[in-house]
Amino acid sequence: MKYKSKFILLSLLIAFIIAGCGSDKTDLKIDFEKYTLENGLEVILHEDKSDPIAAVAIQYHVGSNREEKGRTGFAHLFEHMLFQESQHIGQDQFFKKIQNAGGTLNGFTWEDGTCYFEIVPNNALEMALWMESDRMGFLLSTVTQEAFANQQQVVVNEKRQGVDNRPYGHTSYVIGKLLYPEDHPYNWQVIGAAEDLRNATLKDVRNFYQKWYGPNNATLVVAGDYDREQVKQWVEKYFGEIKSSQPIKDPKVQLVSLKETKKAFHEDNFAKSPELNMVFPTVQEYDKDAYALDLFSELFADGKKAPLYKVIVEEKKLAPSVSAYQRSNEMAGVFQIRVRSFPDKSLAKVEAAISEAFKKFEEDGFKDQDLERIKAKIETSFYNRISSILGKSFRLAQYNEYAGSPGFISKDLQNTLDVTKDDIWRVFNNFLKDKPYVLTSFVPKDKTDLIAENSERFPVVEEKVKDQKQAIETTAEDITIEKIPSSFDRTIEPEKGEDPSLKIPEVWKGELANGIKIFGIEHNELPLIQFSMTIKGGMLLDDINKIGVANLITDVMMEGTANKTPVELEEAIDELGARISLYTGKESIGMRVNCLKSKFNPVCDLVKEILLEPRWDEKEFDRIKQETIEQIHRNSARPGSIASNVFNKLNYGIEHILAYSTLGTKESIESITMDDLKKYYEANFSPSVTHITVVGDITQRKVLATLKKLEDSWQAKDVTFPEYSTPPARKKSAVYFVDVPGAKQSQIRIGNLSLAYTDEDYYPATVMNYKLGGSFNGIVNLILREEKGYTYGARSNFSGSNYPGTFQASSSIQSNATLESAQIFRDEIKKYRNGISEEDFAFTKNALIKSNARRFETLGALMGMLNSIANYDLPFDYIKTREDIVKNMSPEQHKKLAEKYLNPDKMVYLIVGDAKTQLKSLNKLGFGKPILLDKVGNR
Repeated sequence: MKYKSKFILLSLLIAFIIAGCGSDKTDLKIDFEKYTLENGLEVILHEDKSDPIAAVAIQYHVGSNREEKGRTGFAHLFEHMLFQESQHIGQDQFFKKIQNAGGTLNGFTWEDGTCYFEIVPNNALEMALWMESDRMGFLLSTVTQEAFANQQQVVVNEKRQGVDNRPYGHTSYVIGKLLYPEDHPYNWQVIGAAEDLRNATLKDVRNFYQKWYGPNNATLVVAGDYDREQVKQWVEKYFGEIKSSQPIKDPKVQLVSLKETKKAFHEDNFAKSPELNMVFPTVQEYDKDAYALDLFSELFADGKKAPLYKVIVEEKKLAPSVSAYQRSNEMAGVFQIRVRSFPDKSLAKVEAAISEAFKKFEEDGFKDQDLERIKAKIETSFYNRISSILGKSFRLAQYNEYAGSPGFISKDLQNTLDVTKDDIWRVFNNFLKDKPYVLTSFVPKDKTDLIAENSERFPVVEEKVKDQKQAIETTAEDITIEKIPSSFDRTIEPEKGEDPSLKIPEVWKGELANGIKIFGIEHNELPLIQFSMTIKGGMLLDDINKIGVANLITDVMMEGTANKTPVELEEAIDELGARISLYTGKESIGMRVNCLKSKFNPVCDLVKEILLEPRWDEKEFDRIKQETIEQIHRNSARPGSIASNVFNKLNYGIEHILAYSTLGTKESIESITMDDLKKYYEANFSPSVTHITVVGDITQRKVLATLKKLEDSWQAKDVTFPEYSTPPARKKSAVYFVDVPGAKQSQIRIGNLSLAYTDEDYYPATVMNYKLGGSFNGIVNLILREEKGYTYGARSNFSGSNYPGTFQASSSIQSNATLESAQIFRDEIKKYRNGISEEDFAFTKNALIKSNARRFETLGALMGMLNSIANYDLPFDYIKTREDIVKNMSPEQHKKLAEKYLNPDKMVYLIVGDAKTQLKSLNKLGFGKPILLDKVGNR
């Protein structure tokens, strides 16, 4: 998987940000210490005392680009293997120990590297270092045939879920094969080929690990609240004795070029609309041209002034949206344009329209202010991504491995600010104008008339459902597994210090004269402000026969104001370096805003204008309706979306509005007029049902003074909410099936209508569920993923609001394990009603209580807390109350909650998958003959 990392900025940067945003130069830097152990491990330490937490990140310089043809997927496979066990840490204990300490952990692999990380309360930092060192230096003795085969199955299931069983899943595979020569390391995908994974031997993967996972091919970053000298001692103790691997050289840049354009097509079993990708070979990461290409992509494709948008979306109406981006890696890069068109549009026309957009860019050019506006937006986004010590750890590690120094962060940002108009024109001419490219046409089955001209069918190898019966067969190898010696007893887990005490941020509350309630937290580590406005209602106030009005309103209101055209509004937001968005939920309409502290006043003026002076642009309204219909159309092809929508309808019933998606249906959207939007707006947008939450570097007095301008201009009114009765409880279980012919996996949803968030049992029930399926170490995940290898993940959860929500157990399962997996869910839920072990009960308490140390680090986390307080009228210290609930819960109370809210004999069992191979077998589940439904839940 690819992880989009976040970053953090030190408080020492505050002065720079205030003065530097929009400027041409930056003095951006992060305070760190770097040193190297004798074995070659490069260590980076950064202290941040703002929260009682610490992060550990290890960046290994090994990704899929270190693999060989025929032996692909090994780097990603080892991402999984390193979570299994090591010589001194038992099976499945990595997640359990970190979660038991109140932390979290994971890993990710991409073409150029693999990263593992933990973030823990600072009293568990030594434990995290002990664990990371054990899997770096003491893994091979546990890489057995059984463990290897299990993770092969898990990875193959991840491939089925993320590639084989979704629309356009094979796009990257086809592009890679067309763009890169067979011996180029980017010719294959990170997840690897299923055949290679099946054919891999234990000796293969052990050799791969020994070659690439040594300390001399890695960077260790420790960031957060700790004693520096103590951490140095721990690093030396746990990592210092690990032996180096053979000397390793960094990969060399291997740029590619095309002599001619290559075009290919594929009939996609899941796609509902055609997709075109146009890909040009470009340059590696951190090259000067990479920054210019990145800015060019914004000028060319992003926003209403962008030529690609204007030609394809606005003028020719070929697609609901467009995208273009520069993606640079260690060895090469690409500039990629992607267009998913409307269902009946020819990709030949899309290709021609892209050429027209290039010509339009060349003829019309762009202004200096356009480039500066985009730089301002990118710069502010950069600061907003800097939001956690974990993100800071990623950035320090990656700059160290791929740019030569952790301090490259300042140069990285400066390289963007230094891009000139001449740079933009240079990269356009050198890499894009009249240059050959790779073009892929992915079209729905039997729609080859929509492919781009002169395209050839690409031989995509797709796994057949029946092939899943051929489990990965491996031959036991005669490999002696010897224990790896250590200078001290590594079986002794480091003792943890005293748990950090819970410190709840100080919350303030105010109210405007028109009834708007305002909640805030002053958080001055960064000169940023994040705020939101929530207007109660959302889809709940739609006519049940015309769902989609509320959702269309939030889209249309961002398309200009009475005084600004859609383009002018977009530019006004970008020039302030702000982010403003409107969205519709099932029970509210929300606005999210993020900006620099220095821009708070003008941003609030813009928010007021958007809120109170809508433009009601008919042209944009017609476009948005078509975009929404297309989104509905595409969702109908996604098994996960189908499962979620049908599950809600089965639980709420067709007469309850919460059974439906906020998008509405094709028929309802087609029936909606602009007058419907205006009537909804006039009746339901009121300060009397509105609250605002504000977090950031601003005082209560300043917030109230600035927002006071909403008092006189926005008058309160009474809003009438419809009443919906709660459906009766289900008396017995039934099995439902939605057919997706050829599906490689089955989506399983099991559950029933349950508790509202406001119910006094809601939070205790979520605590009760934690060990069943509330985390990676949940019972259903450990069995279905770690023991059986049937899935990439399995979970269960409660999801209530002001109305009763559902209990749901869910997973995406390999097709031939559908029945057995449903039986496992059923049986484990039933067993759970009998209570859990003392060890599991203690684990639940520790994981939930100790994780509060990580609770308040980011603006987003604080915003979430405030919105919970406002939405559900919770006390300001509700986190403390919940901590007490966990501390005081007894095993008997846990058992009673399970008995009360988990009854597998009174649940919906919904399967979305291949009926030809799976439907009949579900008779054996014990709840009668499966009921076949269509993709919207009708019989």
